[in-house]
Amino acid sequence: FQVFKIEVLMSGRKHFVEKRYSEFHALHKKLKKFIRTPEIPSKHVRNWIPKVLEQRRQGLELYLQTVILENEELPKIFLDFLNIRHVPTLPKAESCGSFDETESEESSKLSHQPVLLFLRDPYILPKA
Repeated sequence: FQVFKIEVLMSGRKHFVEKRYSEFHALHKKLKKFIRTPEIPSKHVRNWIPKVLEQRRQGLELYLQTVILENEELPKIFLDFLNIRHVPTLPKAESCGSFDETESEESSKLSHQPVLLFLRDPYILPKA
């Protein structure tokens, strides 16, 4: 079986979570009860060709990113899946004079760092 290693970056701290596809599928079934979920990659992969597996990996990565981007508040089961104990919240505008209301609300949302994927080694020049 294949294990996917997920890098979770939150408030400047990084940790890794390893999950099998079946765990993603179980999460998807639970999340559907609470939020609108994106499509999840197919449960059945006919062959173990690296290209097919990479497509599945990219699909699961997109799935997680979409759930984060489209939901202001993430369900506890999603946070548990990523092994996030608590979501830090910033104090409201009234208790913190340097923020105005919109900045305060924006800052307390989960932020997602883009993931870079290089299909080729970026440090090797192409052959002339």
